[in-house]
Amino acid sequence: MVAQKGKDLLIKIDMDGSGTFQTVAGLRASRISFNAETVDVTSLDSAGGWRELLGGAGVRSAAISGSGVFRDDYTDERARQIFFDGVVPDFQVIIPDFGVIQGPFQITALEYSGKHDGEAAYELSLASAGALAFTAL
Repeated sequence: MVAQKGKDLLIKIDMDGSGTFQTVAGLRASRISFNAETVDVTSLDSAGGWRELLGGAGVRSAAISGSGVFRDDYTDERARQIFFDGVVPDFQVIIPDFGVIQGPFQITALEYSGKHDGEAAYELSLASAGALAFTAL
């Protein structure tokens, strides 16, 4: 795989619950991380005293974050409404030359900032809220 442009890592919101996704406007940086908790089943009988883990038993999760400039676009309004309503719509993350992650996420943080001599900016954090699907590109 060759180097990819960071701007091609996209976060998209289901705009109306119908599966119509739109890229979150104004993002300059975005990130997704996957996590899996372990379930330790080590016992006195474990070979050589090595830790043993129970495969497929831990809780899996994903976290998405992004930051960018406030553009007062429709996606900004949708993100605010999702946060204040506490709903968990589907989001998509497009990872170039890898795949598309899709599923329900909750907006866990929405922050706005600005300097007197600069642009208004925001930060967005999301936590997975159900099963995620992966589609290879």
